Amino acid sequence: MANTTDTPQDRAEERRHAGSVQSVDRAVSVLESLARLGEAGVTELADELGVHKSTAFRILGVLEHRGLVEQEKERGKYFLGAGVLRLAGAAAIRLDISQEGQPVCRALADETGETANIAVLDGDAAVNIMQARGPAAVTAFNWLGRRTPLHATASGKVLLAHLPQERRDALLGRKLARLTGNTLTAPTAVREQLTAAVADGFARTVEEFETGLNAVAAPVRAYDGAVTGAIGVSGPAYRMAPERLPELAKAAVAAAADLSRRLGYGG
Repeated sequence: MANTTDTPQDRAEERRHAGSVQSVDRAVSVLESLARLGEAGVTELADELGVHKSTAFRILGVLEHRGLVEQEKERGKYFLGAGVLRLAGAAAIRLDISQEGQPVCRALADETGETANIAVLDGDAAVNIMQARGPAAVTAFNWLGRRTPLHATASGKVLLAHLPQERRDALLGRKLARLTGNTLTAPTAVREQLTAAVADGFARTVEEFETGLNAVAAPVRAYDGAVTGAIGVSGPAYRMAPERLPELAKAAVAAAADLSRRLGYGG
């Protein structure tokens, strides 16, 4: 039975949404076909998708513009582009961090006695992909998979500090949420901390994300030197007092260097 409350605008929006989903599905099918065939022309891909040649050509034009496919000019055939390699490389690095980071994260937790985490960038937030609790850790809270704000966490500040300036400025141009009385929300103040994080080789937070929680983190680099993650230590403020943070930061920096070497970084 039809939903009589639908307006013509609702139905039009549904049709546009369905069309968008179908376009995405077709684009993915093109990439899968090229991965299987190696190279193919517009007509061949149109037959693969069961669409008109003009539709296949439009999809290929978008994918080519984004660097996901390239065209052999002489023969007019298409093949997977360098953009796919960049995406695959980013996925591989995340897998490598997960595999190589486990013993490093565990060792950092054992050395400091606190909770150690590895985080990576996830859009406009940091997401924790690994956690290990040290013998002195007093909480059973699970940070795995939790997205945390870049401006108010040690790992987030590391990731934010090493972003290209244009993207960093765009993120800092948004309204920054105040989570505690210590959270820095003025872009100028955050930028000062980011500059210090790059100069010092680590970032810190003192009750900026949660009251009673302090943390330090250092950058993890991929084989090409790009910062691809952060490894850090967090714990209760009464035990991770500000005067102890430099000591813990030294351990985090050493752990980050170890993990970076495991990922192929030679710097």
